[in-house]
Amino acid sequence: MEVVTKIEFAALEPKLSPETLRVLEQQLGFSRATPVQVATIPLLCSFKDVAVDAATGSGKTLAFVVPVVEILRRLATPLRRNEVGAMIISPTRELASQIFGVAQKFVKTLENLTALLLVGGTDVTADLERVKEQGGNVLIGTPGRLHDIMERSTALEFRHLEILILDEADRLLDMGFQRQVSAIIELLPKQRRTGLFSATQTQAVEELSKAGLRNPVRVEVRSEVKGASTTFKTPAGLNIEYLECEGEEKSSQLVNFLRENASRKTIVYFMTCASVDYWGTVLPRLKTLKDVPIVVLHGKMKQSVRVKALEKFTAMPAGVLFCTDVAARGLDIPGVDWIVQYDPPQDPNVFVHRVGRTARMGRAGDALVFLLPKEDAYAEFLRIRNVPIEKREKTEVPDIIPKLRAAAMKDRDVMEKGLKAFVSYFRAYKEHHCTFIFQWKQLELGKVAMSFGLLQLPSMPELKRGVLTSQHFTPVENIDVDSIPYREKAREKQRRKNLEKKPDTSRREERKALAPSKHQKDRPAKRTKKRSHRDREELEEINSDYRLLKKLKKGSISEKAYSKLMSLEGDV
Repeated sequence: MEVVTKIEFAALEPKLSPETLRVLEQQLGFSRATPVQVATIPLLCSFKDVAVDAATGSGKTLAFVVPVVEILRRLATPLRRNEVGAMIISPTRELASQIFGVAQKFVKTLENLTALLLVGGTDVTADLERVKEQGGNVLIGTPGRLHDIMERSTALEFRHLEILILDEADRLLDMGFQRQVSAIIELLPKQRRTGLFSATQTQAVEELSKAGLRNPVRVEVRSEVKGASTTFKTPAGLNIEYLECEGEEKSSQLVNFLRENASRKTIVYFMTCASVDYWGTVLPRLKTLKDVPIVVLHGKMKQSVRVKALEKFTAMPAGVLFCTDVAARGLDIPGVDWIVQYDPPQDPNVFVHRVGRTARMGRAGDALVFLLPKEDAYAEFLRIRNVPIEKREKTEVPDIIPKLRAAAMKDRDVMEKGLKAFVSYFRAYKEHHCTFIFQWKQLELGKVAMSFGLLQLPSMPELKRGVLTSQHFTPVENIDVDSIPYREKAREKQRRKNLEKKPDTSRREERKALAPSKHQKDRPAKRTKKRSHRDREELEEINSDYRLLKKLKKGSISEKAYSKLMSLEGDV
């Protein structure tokens, strides 16, 4: 199936306004619509509620922005400055900002109507003042900030709201926004159009659909593989590979990959913010990557810094973005050639969303995921879930561990960030949803620590109790880590002052910084207690799939029986 159809926007019914068509063609360069746009725009413009399930990169943003603008353009009575006619809710600040940028091009063609972006990470009082002074007819934002504004402000009027859009609905629920979304829906008029857009339809999304939509039309658009009997939600032009390598080889393989693809645009995903910080600090110092621009992005950065980082990478003709899953959903960054998953995601559903940042709108793209030898079953697990993946042959590459260690010995900042990244990686590894594949007790911690370029292993309970072994880790001999200075002179000067005041507590403070806090220690237990019924069902389904795969490999069941049990035969 082609990503772009032969149907022109001008041919859609009801007819789109000349102003909207001009923006589509002249500003965005689109004359023909994608399947999801062909299916959805006429429905929303014809007073229908829709629940849209479409592959990432299929053009969902225009599928709801165009109807929003057309609905407001055709109002019999123009909206006043403080009357909200449309609301678009997005799970992340970056995605909300991106939607706002697209919507603004269309809203500018509406006389006397304005769009307002409302996201967290900024002072809510400033947003309240903006709302009071400017009003807002189209509100685009994150659920927390939108609900906050609706609760605090009396400046906006919602009685005339015509349309509500919930973008990336599954992600909205996964991120814990169900309460805010439900509260927002309660405050809106019942007589409205609602569009629910998602790449995956979970049980929770179904429940939200029942609560917020009236007799919705289901729109399901998927990519299809030629000659295959099944469909999946990865873009048609995407080639996915996995690279199997030992723990101590991962960083060297990554550096070699980035060097070989220096002229390409690449996104590299890590599991934790600390990992992004570390690799984003140490790798630019390697001579082999001196000509490769690297940008970092994660959820613990200030909002203004995140926006600038995203803008910088978007404008690059070639370069690398190191990030967490904050950039895994919905973001449309032009020209991305490669998606590299240095760490497979904790939630297997996120895998497809990560790779969906390339091969968008019918273009070709490539993706690579790094796997340890004991994680190789993950490739077959992805195939079970209809994600096509092939093995990439490993090649011998230069060992960068000595260079990583040399950087740590020259700068305390690198050393400390490396330790924090390693510890955070291990903690995150223990919380993988696919525990039958990612078994933390089987993790060869010494090899992983070598790949991080650590000088010495940190003191960890799992090592002390003998649950894990430090085998394969070679500590750097004859080095006093306390004497390693910060490269930044002002910071080193302050450190030395602190040491003079409390010479006996410096190491204890560093160990305390690396050790999990009481809150962090309790976190896994709390998460387990609070895990919803939906999550338990999903994990049981994953485990069931894997048990069937093991039976097939052992010969306990035939391929025909396996296919029938997995509902793969004739599954569409």
